[in-house]
Amino acid sequence: MRCTQSKRLRCVLWPAAITILSGHVVQAAAVWPQFRGTNCAGVSESDQPPVEFGPATNLLWKTALPAGLSSPCIWEDRIFLTGFAEQKLRTLCMRRRDGKVLWRQFAPAEQIEEVNPDSSPASATPATDGERVYSYFGSYGLLAYDFEGREIWRKPLPLVVSLNGSGTSPVVMDGLVIVNRDQEEGKSSLLAVDARTGQTVWETPRPMFASSYTTPILWQRGTVKDVVLAGSLRVVGYGLKDGKEQWSANGLEAISVCPTPVLGEGQLFTASRSMGGMKLPSFASQQKEMDANADQKIARDEAKGMIGSKPVFNAIDENKDGFITEAEWDASVAMMSKGDWGIFALRAPGSGDVTATHVAWKNKRGAATVPSPLFYRGRLYLIQDGGRLTCYRAKTGEALYEQERLEADGQYWASPVAADGKIYFASTRGNVAVIEAADTLNVLARNKLGERITATPAIADDKLYVRAANHLWAFGK
Repeated sequence: MRCTQSKRLRCVLWPAAITILSGHVVQAAAVWPQFRGTNCAGVSESDQPPVEFGPATNLLWKTALPAGLSSPCIWEDRIFLTGFAEQKLRTLCMRRRDGKVLWRQFAPAEQIEEVNPDSSPASATPATDGERVYSYFGSYGLLAYDFEGREIWRKPLPLVVSLNGSGTSPVVMDGLVIVNRDQEEGKSSLLAVDARTGQTVWETPRPMFASSYTTPILWQRGTVKDVVLAGSLRVVGYGLKDGKEQWSANGLEAISVCPTPVLGEGQLFTASRSMGGMKLPSFASQQKEMDANADQKIARDEAKGMIGSKPVFNAIDENKDGFITEAEWDASVAMMSKGDWGIFALRAPGSGDVTATHVAWKNKRGAATVPSPLFYRGRLYLIQDGGRLTCYRAKTGEALYEQERLEADGQYWASPVAADGKIYFASTRGNVAVIEAADTLNVLARNKLGERITATPAIADDKLYVRAANHLWAFGK
């Protein structure tokens, strides 16, 4: 079979484009291949994107997009995104040089998953290995396309039932496409399929993990390769080859863990504050308000308005008989009470539960509900709603500054990204603050796009790509 020129170029670039070694990221080409770039680190050391930008400043192009929360996935002159419009899920390919949409492909979902009103059924960022692009939808499953938009394979999966809808993204590791399938009703799993064929290589059940929205990362230590996934109560390492659990550490919230862990200084940094310490009220108080027929249990129609969300009700209704009993309620209260929050650093682990032996440090301040932490040049950055920024010395956990204001208000769903000694923070109000990577807070610019931002920006070829509510923006000089 003859190889096209573009395919030969990708074959040449792939070995040199990305190297992952103990959490250090090296990029030599215009590549940002998945959510937050290489290994979800959010860092490019080779690029110099602009500090000041906006509708009239350093704007290269702006292209209209369907709704969605996925971030740009970039390989050379291709940008991949997902979107949702007219009840259709789609993967889009754009030409990076000018933003032109080159092709669209649709996922044939028979049913669209339930999502939070602020979320989207198109929330997963595509991933690419330079040969194929892989899209994931909780409403359908996995699809693989070549760079010309031809479908290579499809893998339908059962509909995800999760508190706010699916929020994870697929990743590619050593020829495997790996997806976090955490959801309600004890159906959670970590799935790995062959990137060439879509055939299942392994699938590890995670029945005790509910409604996490984190993306897997690779933690390589010499010849040891672990897939790391944070979820309910614990962060866990699974063997890349077989998916078997190797180690775990407690210290996370009980449900709805959102931040994806990051690596740096030979440590793993894991955070959560999804519930912020909130506890469920007693069954007696809920029964008094909702048990209209006084049968000592709460039916689904009686629970509307307080726990009326179908996934929430199903999560508490352990035997799925359509009623919540006091025993089921108390079991949920007990699980919630085990939750912890904050951010902790984990030294390279051995096996089993390493909570008592390998946690290097832990702090409560600064952990965010949604954004992932950023490790950059020896420091760890965490952004909270309202533009409150916390910075720790990564190795020791020493607080350099805590909850200082960026003066860029709004909620923060997008995770921070960094390049050229600068860090970018995007708020839902369409503000992107840029700071200097330093021991003290120094805001270099506050840029206003005038459009809601919930997706994490991407960096490639000295340019910043920002997916906003209605457009993809490209900024550069």
